[in-house]
Amino acid sequence: MLLGDYRVEIVPDAEFRLDGGAMFGVVPRALWARESPPDAENRVRLGANCLFVEAGGERVIVETGVGDKWSARQSAMYGVARERTLGESVKAITGYGPEEITVVVNTHLHFDHAGGNTRLGGGGRCVPAFPNARYFVSRDEFEHAESPHERDRASYLAENWRPLIESGQLELKDADYEVVPGLRMECVPGHSRTMQCVRLERGGQTLFGFADLVPTRAHVPFAWVMGYDLYPVETLEAKKRLLPQAAREGWLCLFYHDADAPLCRVVEEEGKLRASGVGLN
Repeated sequence: MLLGDYRVEIVPDAEFRLDGGAMFGVVPRALWARESPPDAENRVRLGANCLFVEAGGERVIVETGVGDKWSARQSAMYGVARERTLGESVKAITGYGPEEITVVVNTHLHFDHAGGNTRLGGGGRCVPAFPNARYFVSRDEFEHAESPHERDRASYLAENWRPLIESGQLELKDADYEVVPGLRMECVPGHSRTMQCVRLERGGQTLFGFADLVPTRAHVPFAWVMGYDLYPVETLEAKKRLLPQAAREGWLCLFYHDADAPLCRVVEEEGKLRASGVGLN
């Protein structure tokens, strides 16, 4: 699809599963299970929907999914279901191979957003999955990833970014910055202190990627906040600011973890907000 003069595509990585109680926080299971039916282990199905933007001479990927470096035991624990690698999906959907991607952006470095930054190379070493790309991450997020605390340490796997330091491809950015004209990263605290959301404004249209602020369509109601969030009150405040604006202005909304319809519009009906279909019109 086109957003103004930029080409935009959604590139899904593997599906996986996380505990439903953690994904929906204080929301009772009887409510969230209607929206996201859990499996026998109480896990809900999630996607990892990366954003491709072709802008002039740049070919940008925002987020890289869970990656394919998992052991059989880890894959079983997270219910990872993969049909093809992220690189293969990028090629099939965009027509460009991994070596033709010029910029890779991470909203944050949790394993389900940055896992595809690297792949296993010869001898089992992790190497950049996009060998000619510059990799962008905020300096604040990088510093936290290098020194996480007990609350989120399990979400950070150094194999997803340290090989990029060794190859000289990692570039540390400000909390808010522009990737290419019209494509901006904005720090929105809540899920963590340093997570970013992505805003693309082109041709009078806005596409907003909510990352883990609003991970799925089911999380649009203000109070539906993940148990994983370090600062849930700040998540709530950000949702109350951004989602009504999205509805008023007709944004395309990318819900990164939605396994079925990640690209939607938000509409208001009888004073309540909800996600409406796939917003491709």
